[in-house]
Amino acid sequence: MTISSGQSLAAAVSEATAVLQDAGVPSPRVDAELLADHLLGVGLGRLRALMLGDAPAPEGYAEIVAERARRIPLQHITGVAHFRYLELAVGPGVFIPRPETESVVQLVIDHVKDMPHPRIVDLGTGSGAIAGSLAHEIPGADVHAVEYSAFAHAWAARNLAPLGVKLVLGDLRNALPEHNGTFDAVVSNPPYIPAEAVPNEPEVALHDPPEALYGGGADGMELPTAAAASAARLLVPGGYFVMEHAEVQAAWIATMMKRAGVWTRITTHLDLNGKERATSATLAGPPPE
Repeated sequence: MTISSGQSLAAAVSEATAVLQDAGVPSPRVDAELLADHLLGVGLGRLRALMLGDAPAPEGYAEIVAERARRIPLQHITGVAHFRYLELAVGPGVFIPRPETESVVQLVIDHVKDMPHPRIVDLGTGSGAIAGSLAHEIPGADVHAVEYSAFAHAWAARNLAPLGVKLVLGDLRNALPEHNGTFDAVVSNPPYIPAEAVPNEPEVALHDPPEALYGGGADGMELPTAAAASAARLLVPGGYFVMEHAEVQAAWIATMMKRAGVWTRITTHLDLNGKERATSATLAGPPPE
């Protein structure tokens, strides 16, 4: 089955769907339509209307469908990832933001909604999805972001500059010492995959940068533990911390934070699929005088 030049848009999208399905792409019809719209730029509603007529398939469609069939991430082909209300520039060298992380952003927004000028920092920002969303959706927020990878930092700089986020190239383990004890909220989606756990999806295993996936150590917990320690250092007393993690790590994270002795209100949160994918806590205040 091949997608040929001169084919109608409807026939080409149908054939593309079959090609992507055979390749094991999880959402073949949606991806086939998004690839067509990437070339046409008309929006999915208009695209589907055109498919009811005899509009021709766009030039180059077969080539980018073939790329997607090789399990190159859709976002690497289109150069765009959609996250909450943002359209982010992404490509090789940066972790593609996932829909489940949107609920982590919402936890921070809900916590600081009554603060006139909250100070927030995103540790390990990647593309800037979390930090950018917070800056976009919280009027008056002073948002900072930290990223270790020079490649990811370049993507984040492109995405965050228009939003006024203060981005630094640094290690979440020791970044921003000049801001110790000044943030109202710290958020992090750190790398957390164990060293021997290879992701099942080729898009992740072959195209997401390893430094954005593996959390360090056999259990993947080095960087999540470091993120919690940095949050304790950076927050004001009573400040809020929320971190994304793997579902199977929820109990471990909660125990780790209890043992640290500086956190109260440790809470596990469910993602959009009902999985335990984030933990929040409040930094204990100073002892009463």
